[in-house]
Parts: sequence; structure tokens; C-alpha cells
Amino acid sequence: YVEQDDTSMRIERPNMDVDLLTVNPYSRPGTQSEKIRNIVIHYTANPGTSAAQNRSYFENLKDTHETSASSHFVVGIQGEIVQCVPTWEIAYASNHRNNDSVSIETCHLKEDGSYTKETYDSMVHLTAWLCEKFELTEQDIIRHYDVTGKECPKYFVDHEDAWEQFKNDVKKMLEEP
Repeated sequence: YVEQDDTSMRIERPNMDVDLLTVNPYSRPGTQSEKIRNIVIHYTANPGTSAAQNRSYFENLKDTHETSASSHFVVGIQGEIVQCVPTWEIAYASNHRNNDSVSIETCHLKEDGSYTKETYDSMVHLTAWLCEKFELTEQDIIRHYDVTGKECPKYFVDHEDAWEQFKNDVKKMLEEP
């Protein structure tokens, strides 16, 4: 398992609220991950909800038991970031890739899954920071769609050009001096 210490990284850690889920079998099993090989981008499929609301949904699964779901990070409509699961533990987000990936859930206002500028900018920063942290490149960023074929994140599945632009924007941040 390799994770760089923030003090040795060039890209500054983005502002985030660390509000970890309670360890439980439905959203945070407390299981250590393997070596991180990919960053997986998701979307909430719940237009207009905030990062905090999505984090609360994951937390409440310990009581409702309706499904198993979570994400390491949730990026909100105003660009806020909430960390829900430590990066050295698995989250229930990416099916058979939970054990070797870090997941980013993204909030959106519209049914088409398009992002606000604030959400997009935070996604780029967080993803670049995670790439540096785990010694990954933009080629290691994947969509939930690439794992399962699920239409997630919808906007990046429907707009392949926007997906390529996102990866290029992360690459630019990784290459900045």
C-alpha cells in the first residue's frame, strides 16, 4: 500500500470537511484497501442534493440497511468536499473495484448530470491531488461506467469530449510546476 504524505506533495490538499462515516457493514466496513490503482468518478443521480446530504444518506444506511453504498469523497454543488471514508479503507462505490480504487461522488443540479463550475473545479483539484498521492496519472482516472457499464457519471458518459477534457484538466494540474 502506497500513499504519499501530504507534506511531500506538490499539489496542495484541497479544502475539505473530514466527516467520516461510522464503521458499519452497510457503508464503511473498515476494511483496508489494496494498492490504489484508479480514481473512480461517480455522480449522485439525485439532482440538487448537497455533499452533506449525500454523506448523511451513506451514514443512515447503518440504520436503514436498505443497501450497501458509500464513497470516499463527495463533491458538492458549491465545490465543497466532504471526505466520508479514509483512503486506506474500501468504500462501497465501485463494485468489484472497491478494493483498489478511491471513489469520488459528485453532486449536480440538473437531470443531465452537468456540473457547476465550482463542482468541476473541485473535482479537478481533488482528483489531481489523489493522483499525486497514489502516484497515478490521468490515465488512471475512470468512470463508474468503465467498471460496470452503468450510466455514471451521466454527463461524462453522454459527453465523451467532456470526459476527455476533465482528464486533460487533471493532467495540466499534475504537470504544473
